[in-house]
Amino acid sequence: MAQQREVFMEISPADFFYRNRDLAGFTNPSRAVYATIRELLENSLDACELHRIPPEIYIRLSQESSNDKAETYRIRIMDNGSGVPPEHIPSAFGQILYGSKYTLKQVRGTFGLGGKMAVLYGQITTHSSVHIISSTGTSRIYEFELMIDIQKNRPIIMKKDVKSNKDKWHGTIIEFTFEGDYTKAMAKIIEYMKQTAMVAPYANLTFIDPKGRLYRYTRITDKLPPPPDEILPHPYGVDVETIQRIINVTKCRDMLCFMTTHFHRVGKNTAEKFLEYAQLDGKTDPKRLTPDDSVALAQAMRNFPDFLPPDASCLSPIGRELLEAGIRKELNPDFIIVEQRKPAAYSGYPFIVEVGVAFGGEVPSKTGIALYRFANRIPLLYDESSDVAWKVANTKVNWRHYKVTPDMPIALIVHICSTKVPYKTVGKEFIADRPEVENEILRGVRNVSRRLRLFLSRKISIERERQRLNVFSRYLPKIAKFATELAEKEEEPDIKPLLGSIDRFRSFSENEEE
Repeated sequence: MAQQREVFMEISPADFFYRNRDLAGFTNPSRAVYATIRELLENSLDACELHRIPPEIYIRLSQESSNDKAETYRIRIMDNGSGVPPEHIPSAFGQILYGSKYTLKQVRGTFGLGGKMAVLYGQITTHSSVHIISSTGTSRIYEFELMIDIQKNRPIIMKKDVKSNKDKWHGTIIEFTFEGDYTKAMAKIIEYMKQTAMVAPYANLTFIDPKGRLYRYTRITDKLPPPPDEILPHPYGVDVETIQRIINVTKCRDMLCFMTTHFHRVGKNTAEKFLEYAQLDGKTDPKRLTPDDSVALAQAMRNFPDFLPPDASCLSPIGRELLEAGIRKELNPDFIIVEQRKPAAYSGYPFIVEVGVAFGGEVPSKTGIALYRFANRIPLLYDESSDVAWKVANTKVNWRHYKVTPDMPIALIVHICSTKVPYKTVGKEFIADRPEVENEILRGVRNVSRRLRLFLSRKISIERERQRLNVFSRYLPKIAKFATELAEKEEEPDIKPLLGSIDRFRSFSENEEE
């Protein structure tokens, strides 16, 4: 029997995700439709929000063909964002792991993968190109027709055209075909749109599905959350590789300058204390550090107790006002309370937790709490039971303590924003139960639940008193009549003042509930 030879080879990032598209959420035809719409919509929202542009986003999904094995759809998405500079368009849409999201700043995208993965999925299922139209608001509009060279991870430019832009339009249009199953994905897609509108009440979203049905989510405010700033790496989140990369590019000639120049919230006094703790001379040239010195430096950074925690300038939370407005717009509850927690950090990465609770109105009636999960303003709809927010809501909180019963229409909204959301998978569907994140969610849920308990206690008391007074108003005339007969009197006592007080209480209780 001939001995088989083992073959060694290198594959490109595009080839890797071509072979492992399940990692990015393209696990089946219905999930592929959802992931495609989601990734493209998130890119459009980022392109608008980072440049303070109230988003106007149009999505049209039309069916191209159908057979027993698969259905083919064409998607077209158009936004009014900042546009893509023409020199970056081919790589931005035709090269995996190329993009503008690899900085320490809060953005929806984490890996610079999702939009291009949708394009790649379309190419490998329909062997079609992607059509891109974009302008940054200059005098020209650029059109490209692209495909991806999967083995080399490079864009293939099929066609390029330049047109005049008299109206100074800015934005991006993307159009391509792919295989999917919209019928099975429809419920998730509509729910995703609804929840996106909840956390982006400043956006106009228009979606036309393959049946021609129009879904329109209208903005209720032009106010946008403050844009995040890019920050330096925090010492607690630094490893040896990061230190080596900084050393390779630094212009500092001593360690004191090195620490204060390249790390977040490290001033001169803190740097001097740290260098003494790490047993390093502040005048040492960082480029003279040996590999062992770099390892010792990284360990010292993780263990030094006096570094200041990261600040939240790199984060862009929704804010109480906008989150409450979005919840009211989509759920129209009878009661709502929203809390934004103070900035916290895990492994040197800052994060902020926002929690809201809503009761009544259009909150879905279901057994248990209706949980809405968001990360960097992205709705998370799949794998709910694996998420840290589900763990808190279902195992850490005793809802009976807050007078909540399983049949009550109550929604819990949890939003986490961070420069690095601790997702468990590349598909970005659920968040790991990091202790720091879990504790902040738990504190937030408890705080808003206390306010909910006050509301429910008042509501229960009012309802109990209303039932008692209803009994009085029903039987008081009969009691007055029987009392008159027993006393052998001709005129019944005047009960109008008592009935008037009952009516006044009814009006008061109705106003209280409103």
